[in-house]
Amino acid sequence: MFENITNDKRGQVGIGTLIVFIAMVLVAAIAAGVLVNTAGFLQATAEDAGQQSVDKVTNRVEVLNSHGVVGNNSTIKYINMSVRLAAGSSSVDMNETSIKYLSGSEVQQLTNNSSASPLANGSKFRLNEITDDDGSFGVLNSMSDRYEVVINAGAIETGTYNDANDGLATGETVRLEITSRTGGTTTVILTMPQQLAGKNTDKPVQL
Repeated sequence: MFENITNDKRGQVGIGTLIVFIAMVLVAAIAAGVLVNTAGFLQATAEDAGQQSVDKVTNRVEVLNSHGVVGNNSTIKYINMSVRLAAGSSSVDMNETSIKYLSGSEVQQLTNNSSASPLANGSKFRLNEITDDDGSFGVLNSMSDRYEVVINAGAIETGTYNDANDGLATGETVRLEITSRTGGTTTVILTMPQQLAGKNTDKPVQL
């Protein structure tokens, strides 16, 4: 009257099935390792790019004031600018800073050469210390640090250091792009005074 029902369940694991299983595990592990490495690389790249972007915005200088020095023939022979750290910037080494000079007739990339006195050519600018708390010449690492940047516009405009024919004429405009080593850039546009006639040679005038 009673029917005996039996369910026979059998599991079979052969060597082939085991090999396939191990291969799947290895492939999954390799894929996971590649994904982790790729994610780490992308994260590091993103952090570097972000830091570089921040440096370009923050690590720069601020121009406080500027004046010119009168040359012969009623021109501006030298451009002098007082600079300090811009708000929120970390230190800026003016020894590794470049200045792009662009006027109506000339373009020149300037680097620092503070040993040149007077500036003998138009490819350099000179630093004069105004205040520096720690004596690290050329390095702006405090908001109280001040330096004067001197550019020989006469040498740039004529190609040689020539007192007989030098500088920027009245009404001319010059664009200066001050770029730190990390890429932070400050742009200054200066217009020469409309009236220089009668101004004594080597005397300062406001720009």
